[in-house]
Amino acid sequence: MPRTTTYSQWIALPPQQLWTVLGDPARLPEWNPAVAALTLHGAPAAGVGGDYLPRGRVTGAVHDRLAKPFVLSTFVPDREITLEQPEPAGTMRMRWVLTPRDGGTELSQQLTFSGPSAAVMRKVVGDLLETDAHTCFTRLAQLAGLRPAEDALTIVIAGGTGALGRILAADLACRGQRVVILTRRTVPELPYPQYEWDGRGVGAWADALRNPGRTAVINLAGKLVDCRPTAGNIAELRRSRVDSTRALVEASKTLDRSIDYWIQASTTAIWADAGEIRCVEGTPLPEPGLPQMTGVAAPWEAAFDGANATHRIVLRTSIVLDPDAPALKRLAQLTKAGLGGSVGNGRQWFSWIHFEDWLAIVRAGLGLDPRVALPNGVVVAATDFPVRNKELMATLRRQLRRPWSPPTPAAALTVGAVLLRTDAALGLTGRHATSEVLRHNGFRFRYPTLDEALSNLLPR
Repeated sequence: MPRTTTYSQWIALPPQQLWTVLGDPARLPEWNPAVAALTLHGAPAAGVGGDYLPRGRVTGAVHDRLAKPFVLSTFVPDREITLEQPEPAGTMRMRWVLTPRDGGTELSQQLTFSGPSAAVMRKVVGDLLETDAHTCFTRLAQLAGLRPAEDALTIVIAGGTGALGRILAADLACRGQRVVILTRRTVPELPYPQYEWDGRGVGAWADALRNPGRTAVINLAGKLVDCRPTAGNIAELRRSRVDSTRALVEASKTLDRSIDYWIQASTTAIWADAGEIRCVEGTPLPEPGLPQMTGVAAPWEAAFDGANATHRIVLRTSIVLDPDAPALKRLAQLTKAGLGGSVGNGRQWFSWIHFEDWLAIVRAGLGLDPRVALPNGVVVAATDFPVRNKELMATLRRQLRRPWSPPTPAAALTVGAVLLRTDAALGLTGRHATSEVLRHNGFRFRYPTLDEALSNLLPR
């Protein structure tokens, strides 16, 4: 059965300008570093063949020795190009489509593997070609001449090298904004200016906040929560968030004028295991709550006090679903392995949001959406339709075409969490979190239900 994944991005350029790069397949290595080389056997046109070499010592060597030439099966100038590569016992098909939309272009990339080897080739080749797809789109746009608009924001993203930070940086850059990254270690392949910082004190990196035009800060910095809830790990989770936030706040106080927009990351896990409470922006925090949840998030938000910014939002984000997110990948892997049953009693709430809706909320918080204006204060980034754990797992099984699976007892999950060096509370606790602020200010979700979100995100 063919397996297709799709990535798309809106870009502030007309199709004709993007085609100057996309329509020349030999330039693919310039914007997708997973491709080491590509040559055509003639001028680009439907039916023309060629050879490409994937990057990687082993993958490249095997492909160079065994692979047959690819062919451009479709080539419609300014609109569509499809590359078909014969694979052992199957075919790989990469298709790019340019669609004019809202003063720019939606670039869509579809990668399909068919034949008996589809599952294996997707793992070996597909994961390589789709690595950091949105950053690849940014490189393509910049090669095609995309530059920040004259009135663009300079948006400084702390934690911009993480998975969600990279998607956000790409989305904003493709929309003509200036993106600057604060990072503990420079990442050469990212096409944005980067400042190194230690996330603890004010240093030379604070110059990133000094700009002639409007400036925004988005603080996503913090250690991943997928770890054992030991005292040491909890302290590190808290320190990585609190210290970096305090450093940014102190740096903002050295500026001659206020930051124009500041979006401070937080989490709906601040309500810990909320049971049947309906959590919205004004819901009181539990006392004391779980140390790895409330005990981390509450001081994280408190560290934001005193920030020198005109427009300030604390964004309490629920589980963000995107095709490369660890949470969704792990759930899909368990479901495919026949472990897609509910966890514990299955009644714990699962609040979530599709990554495209999360991006839209961030853009609204930066004043980039003329239809939605968000006020200062706490905003919950979660869909209006949370689901219980048993509904989450049933939806995953349906989307992945897997049969019913028996529930996983809480004790079994606790033992498994120890072996996997993660926290069983991530699966056994939950909260029903939604946003009154988004609802009252006219925000509309593109993917409001879990079925719609997973149908878009999972391979088809």
